[in-house]
Amino acid sequence: MNATSLSGPTLEALGATLWRELAGAAQDRAHEWRQPVLATVCPEFGPQARTVVLREVDVASRTLLLYTDARSPKVAQLQADPRAQLLCWSRALGWQLRLGGRILVSTEGLDVTSRWALLRHTRAAQDYLSPQRPGQPIAATEADAPAEGLAETERADSSRAERAHFAVLRLRVERMDWLSLDPQGHRRAVFDARDAELSGRWCVP
Repeated sequence: MNATSLSGPTLEALGATLWRELAGAAQDRAHEWRQPVLATVCPEFGPQARTVVLREVDVASRTLLLYTDARSPKVAQLQADPRAQLLCWSRALGWQLRLGGRILVSTEGLDVTSRWALLRHTRAAQDYLSPQRPGQPIAATEADAPAEGLAETERADSSRAERAHFAVLRLRVERMDWLSLDPQGHRRAVFDARDAELSGRWCVP
């Protein structure tokens, strides 16, 4: 990230910079936007927010990809109401970026099988292999069990059952809200979807 290059940017230059940073975050684990906060709506408890990992960015289609366990509460929430928002924050730059849109949940098809094929033999695959769903209460003895012992149990699932827990979340960005918190003066710009493009405007911070 380079804040100095954005002294007095045009909206077009700013939009290109934001997408470039998002694409970089999907490739760089140390990038501050690699782990944004995903907010969804729960009919029972209202707004729900959690940290996720940004996996892929397709700038041309304004699409961001995330992975999750298909049994996670956020999947049911998104299937009931696909509206969602990602919140990215850079402490180094003092930049906040909110990305709003609708999320498509995929639990089967090429989107899922192609990515699971790459993920299944890595340590990250263990996040989707547990026989227990995310948020399920566990006994104290299970909580104290060594990770290696739990991993052996998780590997007992059949390959079909394993993939059933893996889901791809595809966010099509319809709105971007950028805020720069700067001692010399805050700045804000909003980009809204208009057909195939995102049209931008400067706003009061």
